[in-house]
Amino acid sequence: MEKGKVVVLEERVPKLKQRRKQKANRRLTIYIAFFFILILCIIYFQSPLSNIKHIEVKGNKHIPAKQLIEFSGLTSRTSFWKVKAEQVERNINAHPEVEKVHLEKQFPNTVVIHVKERRRIAYIYDKQTFFPLLENGRILVKNAPKTAPSDAPILVNWKEGEDIQEIAGQLAKLPSYILSAISEIHHTPSDHDRYHITVYMNDGFEVSANVQNFAKKMVLYPSIVKQLNPNVKGVIHLEVSNYFKAYESETKGDDNEKGER
Repeated sequence: MEKGKVVVLEERVPKLKQRRKQKANRRLTIYIAFFFILILCIIYFQSPLSNIKHIEVKGNKHIPAKQLIEFSGLTSRTSFWKVKAEQVERNINAHPEVEKVHLEKQFPNTVVIHVKERRRIAYIYDKQTFFPLLENGRILVKNAPKTAPSDAPILVNWKEGEDIQEIAGQLAKLPSYILSAISEIHHTPSDHDRYHITVYMNDGFEVSANVQNFAKKMVLYPSIVKQLNPNVKGVIHLEVSNYFKAYESETKGDDNEKGER
């Protein structure tokens, strides 16, 4: 054997001991780090640090965020890790104006409540109060506004019962752009037509219609108005056949203008 390849055992021992010591130190460091992480986790889960810090509400228009949070049952004392999304969603769905709800948890301590409200299709005016009528026919009695809202038509001279449920079903079928064009809907039944209604539009026209086919007829309203003179107001009849009749005063005024010419 060549002399250069001979390794003296005494020279290798210190190196082996050093490597073993380094491995032992690494293991000890890992164990200590794991121990401290475990301690921190225990402290975090058992202390207020894991509680909810922020509750956000998105998608609500009429329902106050504070009210939805109260329905959720969540507070600043609720542990982020103990929040059960299904239970919270059931709690919020108990609100009559909520159609859908989805809970989102954002680490480390934020909860976001996504809400879709039921559409308010009208307001029933009674006793100087405007009671919201939802698309499912439900009337909201609590916290009804005293001032006239502008996001849906106002129902005048309507009594709670089948008639309201029928007009609610018709209004729910209307697209938003037509619904927002209506100012007031008056219940004006007559001896020959118990379903008759008088509708006042935001553009100044009046509509004479029937509750039973109201949605089907009102879809035609934009195309009918395009054919009329916007300066001559009157009644658009949509009961059986569709036709327009100008107000008498405006008709006389037009005749006078023609005579002067």
